[in-house]
Formats: sequence, C-alpha cells, structure tokens
Amino acid sequence: MEKKCTVCAALKPAEGFYSNPKTSDRLSSQCRDCTKAAVKKRRRLDPKVQEYDRKRGSRMSVDKLRDYRARFPEAYAARTAVGNAVRDGKLQKEPCLFCGTAKVHGHHRDYSKPLEVIWLCARCHNRLHANFPETAAHEPKP
Repeated sequence: MEKKCTVCAALKPAEGFYSNPKTSDRLSSQCRDCTKAAVKKRRRLDPKVQEYDRKRGSRMSVDKLRDYRARFPEAYAARTAVGNAVRDGKLQKEPCLFCGTAKVHGHHRDYSKPLEVIWLCARCHNRLHANFPETAAHEPKP
C-alpha cells in the first residue's frame, strides 16, 4: 500500500508514515520525514518546548535515582527529611548564606544530622563544592 504525503506530496509506502489510530487508514497524513522536520523546527523555535527540554534534561531518570539511593542512602534520607520538614513547617528556608538569594536548597555538612543545613542558592552551592570538594558529604573522604 502506498500513500501520498500532505506536506511534500511524495508517494511513499505505508512504512514511511507513522501510525495514527484516529484515521481511516490508521496512518498519519504526513510522512515520517516531514513529521521529523516539523518536530525539529518546533524544538528550535518554540520557547515553551525549549523550556521543557531544559527542565527535562536536568531531571534524574528513574534508573539514576535508584542508583543514587543505593549508593548514598544516608544522603537520600537526609534530603528527604529536609524536604518533609520544610513541607510540614518544622524547618524554614532562609536566604542564601553567601548572596542572599531567596531561591535556595539545603546543604548538609553532615548527613547524620539531617535537619542541620545551611541554605544556599544553586550558584553558591556549586561554587562551594568546586572550591572545597571535601564539603561533598556523600563523596568518600581520603
């Protein structure tokens, strides 16, 4: 079976189209090549899609999260405790210790004391670990 693409007007075999159960022939109206080109263009030009891609890239996959939990159970437990304490109102976020920015997360000096944190913005937190690698509590210390 062959079908004509509505975008490039080329006659292509059914394998050249994505499936679409809503159409009578169960195939998309545009060929795979035209669909891919449209998606690429949208990714390049649509700010909403670009923002989604940026956020998606920073999320941890389920496998990576599972591996992290297994490798650093004390760190995971401490971060969870802080999140729960903030949610329950038992712990209040404060401005960044170094620059005063309001958007912060907790830095643990010692994971065995989960609610003892200093509040740092992402930039200052990264700088702290870059300049003082020994402050990474979950990394093995020499």
